[in-house]
Amino acid sequence: MSKIATALIQMRSGIDPAVNLAVASDLIRRAAAQGAMLIATPETTHLVQKDADQAFAVMRTPEEDPAIPAFSALAKELGITLLIGSLAVKLAERRAANRSFLFAPDGQLLATYDKAHMFDVGLGQGETYRESANYQAGDRLVVADTGGARLGLSICYDVRFAYLYRRLAQAGAQILTVPAAFTRPTGRAHWEILLRARAIETGSWVIAPAQAGLHEDGRRTWGHSMIVDPWGAVTGVLDHDEPGILLAQLDMDRVADARSRIPALLHDRKLGGPDEVILR
Repeated sequence: MSKIATALIQMRSGIDPAVNLAVASDLIRRAAAQGAMLIATPETTHLVQKDADQAFAVMRTPEEDPAIPAFSALAKELGITLLIGSLAVKLAERRAANRSFLFAPDGQLLATYDKAHMFDVGLGQGETYRESANYQAGDRLVVADTGGARLGLSICYDVRFAYLYRRLAQAGAQILTVPAAFTRPTGRAHWEILLRARAIETGSWVIAPAQAGLHEDGRRTWGHSMIVDPWGAVTGVLDHDEPGILLAQLDMDRVADARSRIPALLHDRKLGGPDEVILR
């Protein structure tokens, strides 16, 4: 089959991982009941907590986190490919990873991906983020074959780094995943534009499940979970910041069509490194 029934889960995760796990599981079940075979959740699915001390108090290692076997069992029960956009998992006493988990329909863990680019920014008006203070950046790119399609994994702030997606597409990715918890200022200004750009540049489907609204810890996220086709058209969006489900059929033949019409992935040129740039 060239079409994949897909669902994006939009959430407003809070500070209690057990509650978030239950909410995510319910939404995943509802999406599967509507026919979705590929389901994706947003960044930090089971914990949104900006206070580092409180976050580390409830965070668990990958071996101890009950959400991982729970999502594995859910994927197997429903017979779906399940991308948990990311979980905050503890690596050391004060060090964590922002990690995606991709489960096969038999519950097996197909792949994990650690967010490569840390969100260290100052947006003004007191809105500052220093993700690298607590999270360890990943150092590898991941493309996973689900049987129906090849997924290129990324997380949120990664979307600003076009080279990552080009490399994923050149490695065979047909669907680029961008689970996110975008801020409202950056979401309003850049969310749709960046997602469409990544699709256009690579001739790929882009699926971006998002966190949305005012969270328990006081953070506000943009929502607007979105699906973009390989020609750069928005084929689905939750045009609000409420939790919900976005359903779509991804026609994988459209990837080959877009890439044959504009074969930009084949046209790389080596123009030199930073030391070879001409400055006048």
